[in-house]
Amino acid sequence: MNMKNSRVKILQLLPDYHENSHNYSDLAEQIAAAFPPERYALTSAFIRGKPEPGHPASRAERTVYFDFPHEALSGLRMGLPRKIHEFLRREAFDVVICHRFKLVNLLMWLNRLSRIPVCVGISHGFGEYDAFWRRMRMRLLVDDAWRFVGVSPAVRQYLLDRHCGFTEDNTTVINNAIDIERAESEQFSREEARARLNLPMGVRIIGTAGRLVRIKGHKYLIQAFARIREKHPDAHLCIIGNGREEEALRVEIARWGIQDKAHLPGFVAGAKRYVRAFDIWALPSLTEGLPLALLEGMIGRLPIIASGIPSMRFIIEGAGGIAVPPADADALAEALDRYLSLPESGLREKGEETCAYLRKRHGIEEYRARYLALVEAALARAAA
Repeated sequence: MNMKNSRVKILQLLPDYHENSHNYSDLAEQIAAAFPPERYALTSAFIRGKPEPGHPASRAERTVYFDFPHEALSGLRMGLPRKIHEFLRREAFDVVICHRFKLVNLLMWLNRLSRIPVCVGISHGFGEYDAFWRRMRMRLLVDDAWRFVGVSPAVRQYLLDRHCGFTEDNTTVINNAIDIERAESEQFSREEARARLNLPMGVRIIGTAGRLVRIKGHKYLIQAFARIREKHPDAHLCIIGNGREEEALRVEIARWGIQDKAHLPGFVAGAKRYVRAFDIWALPSLTEGLPLALLEGMIGRLPIIASGIPSMRFIIEGAGGIAVPPADADALAEALDRYLSLPESGLREKGEETCAYLRKRHGIEEYRARYLALVEAALARAAA
């Protein structure tokens, strides 16, 4: 530990700052809250971006915005490694927590010179270590300073299966979580949420939120909804978000002739505040680490339907929801029909079950406690 300071100095290094845009940035704020200020001095540093006027700053004790351009992380160009190395050398951190492959890779190289006692790399999904050359780098660079976190059991297993430096000893799982009390306090009522989204009253609405990209599987949700629209004429579909697939989804909606029933309101700041607008929460993703969108729907006491991919199946089943094969519109339609056929009391009962599971397994206090315990154990081992 740095003997010049009685508190442990922690740096949390993140790719970019964008208010309410990246799930891992939201969770990074919760990580920052995990470390008691009387014992830890935590700095959050963002490679790209900074708050716009009126946006809240990070909750970290100190925040640094390097404000590199978007291309800076592409091949780690534009002097980024040199600037980060100078920053590390000047600040003499005891712990560095970094998110995603590019920053983990950068810190592995730089720590050969910086010799930071404890480094934590967080993986938020799959595919980061599929490339052969990335696995080779890991084998060369992983040392005793490193600990790794997968955001779900499936992500941890993915890392272990790469056989490139991730081990049972240095790789753990800390499930994504959510500040339930805060999220509930910020939610709009059903009526206000529907009014703000320009959605009809007196109907049942299947809802979801996320980036409009192919891996989110929204096309299959639209196809499934089209299959059940005649049996359930009072049902509507709403997909909150924006992205490069938006026009393709609008074309898909038009192809099925459901423009009057399927709504794409675009990007909505603080989307989790709107979940009470819906009656059913659906997440048809093709691949995920552990999406906060799934947990956000559960906050609204909604029954859930989601792809039974490894990172989500244990949540869906534990919460009493319906898991369906990814990219299977027929199975998704059957699940929608099953829930839409329930009376209001049945939907409410299923929704309460999801919320009870969320409180038991994905509360924010346990999330913070596990990060604190991970760092404290790694510091004790480094000092031994």
